[in-house]
Amino acid sequence: MVFYFKTRCGQYTIYMGKDKYENEDLIKYGHPEDCWFHVDDLSSAHVYLRLHAGQTMDDIPEDCLTDCCSLVKANSIQGCKKSEVYIVYTRWKNLKKTASMVDGQVGFHRPENVRRCKIAKNNTIVRQLEKSKEELHPDLAQEQQARMREIQKQNKVQRILDQKKKKMEELEIKREKEERSYDRIVGGETSVSDMNGTADATAAEDYEDDFM
Repeated sequence: MVFYFKTRCGQYTIYMGKDKYENEDLIKYGHPEDCWFHVDDLSSAHVYLRLHAGQTMDDIPEDCLTDCCSLVKANSIQGCKKSEVYIVYTRWKNLKKTASMVDGQVGFHRPENVRRCKIAKNNTIVRQLEKSKEELHPDLAQEQQARMREIQKQNKVQRILDQKKKKMEELEIKREKEERSYDRIVGGETSVSDMNGTADATAAEDYEDDFM
């Protein structure tokens, strides 16, 4: 079972597993757009924010960041009792799982890409999020495969467009080069013609002078 929530702005989806076993599935079957949230140094739910395609952690709106942090704090047995806690968050693709780790435990491929922020208890926000809560039983593996196929298709289309653009640029460069070459040829022929005309006129004048 996965719990889904809508952010207060209504533009993003937040989701989390029911227990540590479902957290394992979420770790395994996330999407490239997902961001993972967890209470720092305490046990807590694994909360995910699904960003829009192309967005990064820098694009997370401040109110959405507060929503995720408030929700993960409220779903920590120890953290929910504290007035404030620190939350760590990173992209799903930065999560690292090894065979030696217990259920729900994760590491990071790049620790430097993990961010940390402080959040105070805010029951009002949590209650607002709870109103949008849905309990679903998604096929996470199938959803991930569908998303990856969609991304591959988009990347293929983009590669074709990039290739066409590159070809057009190459043709334009070639055309401009040929035009410049043609202009030099025409300009050179005109100069030779002018010189010949001047030489003929001078010769004619000299010939006439001989009879004067």
